[in-house]
Amino acid sequence: MGLERRLLYRSGFWEIARPRHPLTAGHILIRLSDPSTEFAQASASDWLFCHNLARAALHDVLGASRFSVMFAHSWHPLGSAIGEPVAESSTPTFHLFGRWDGETTTPGAQLSLPAHRRAGEPEHNLEATDAAVREALRLSRPEAYASSGPEPGAAVEPSSGVEPSSGGEPSSESAPLVRAVETGPRHTVIEPVRAVENFRDILPVELLAMAATLGALPLTGGLSGFSCLALESETAGAALRVHALGRSAAEDVNPMEDLLRSPEVSLALL
Repeated sequence: MGLERRLLYRSGFWEIARPRHPLTAGHILIRLSDPSTEFAQASASDWLFCHNLARAALHDVLGASRFSVMFAHSWHPLGSAIGEPVAESSTPTFHLFGRWDGETTTPGAQLSLPAHRRAGEPEHNLEATDAAVREALRLSRPEAYASSGPEPGAAVEPSSGVEPSSGGEPSSESAPLVRAVETGPRHTVIEPVRAVENFRDILPVELLAMAATLGALPLTGGLSGFSCLALESETAGAALRVHALGRSAAEDVNPMEDLLRSPEVSLALL
């Protein structure tokens, strides 16, 4: 049985919470407070703020130094949910996983099991951890504001492009912000054109472009949505990548099982 979702912090658009089914002590949710909120410039800036805030808190409390993000787009995990967290609600939700040396279990080890066999993190182990995370979230707010740009909810003028050689400053040129490459059947990788290694360095306009690219992927062959995994490589110079796997309730094979076994993903999650 899952825990009651525990709110740790609420921002302008998003909230940081402990999920009902925490797979590890480093498993945190970033979810919309109002499900009807449009993912636009202000809410994208606020998501980056919350992401930076959450990862800083996990670093301070657990020593987490590696991070990945999982989410579903127009899709709810079914049945055993191999390879993805169980759905807690229809509210747009991102699962942030922090990794650290000495952890007793890993996200990948848990996700490789059917949902009903996942031991997760016991509630009594999380009470003190969550109290410490909540305090770290409160104390690290100024640092997160500085690294994510505008304050949550602040009005931000949209930009039409980012020049790859400009160091990340918006430009008036309408240049492509992201690229999408099909790497296999029903498998697309989306990444910024600019050299961006992690979410701390991405611009809100690039995050919006990635979301728009994901939303424009064709739902052909009976697909209903996508399971998505965003990975930050530990290799210097490697780009932040979002793996989007087409999903269908009638699928014969769960593509998340193969993705978990791939070298890039297994290194990040297992």
